[in-house]
Amino acid sequence: MDKTTVANLRNNYTLNELSENIVSKNPYIQFAEWFKDALEAKLVEANAMVLSTIKDGRPSARVVLLKGFDENGFVFYTNYKSHKGQELAVNNAACLTFFWDKLERQVRIEGFMEKVSEQDSDEYYWSRPRESQIGAWVSSQSEVISGRDILDEKLAFYQKEFENLEVIPRPPHWGGYVLKVERIEFWQGRPNRLHDRILFTQEGDNWKIERLSP
Repeated sequence: MDKTTVANLRNNYTLNELSENIVSKNPYIQFAEWFKDALEAKLVEANAMVLSTIKDGRPSARVVLLKGFDENGFVFYTNYKSHKGQELAVNNAACLTFFWDKLERQVRIEGFMEKVSEQDSDEYYWSRPRESQIGAWVSSQSEVISGRDILDEKLAFYQKEFENLEVIPRPPHWGGYVLKVERIEFWQGRPNRLHDRILFTQEGDNWKIERLSP
């Protein structure tokens, strides 16, 4: 593709605005409102978010799925032995980024990751489809494998292993993380690249609200 073609890709954002007068004083309430809008807009994977971690002093990122949020933080589930799990074990600072293109909105959330309780991990694991539960046993996430046949063989093994069990045990290396929030930025696209950016920074039990230059 001609590089000038890529350089000329642009949209002028005109759908909404975000001001200090209309934003909620509670960032969790504001996020809930925007997330509801994303669901109602029928966006594909509205709960998809980029998880950014730190590996050897360098950024590392991938897309994961949000599986819960409240004033305790933002939750997702994974294999603790994966690259992201290993990185968080060394440095638990992390950032989540949502981008809802049809709404011309972005949310950036910074903080520190903690593992959720064993009970919460169990409850979510058992809420998943049975084949997804087995898949958590099959995948040694992020490890190099010689081919797809390795997964097929392990899948067949664990299907046989658990065929007579009504309740499949959760793998000890699989569970949830919750991001404990320090900063949340809400970004609303505006005309002429003069976007609205409202930043919430936690200060004790309160939130400091500031506008950032686009």
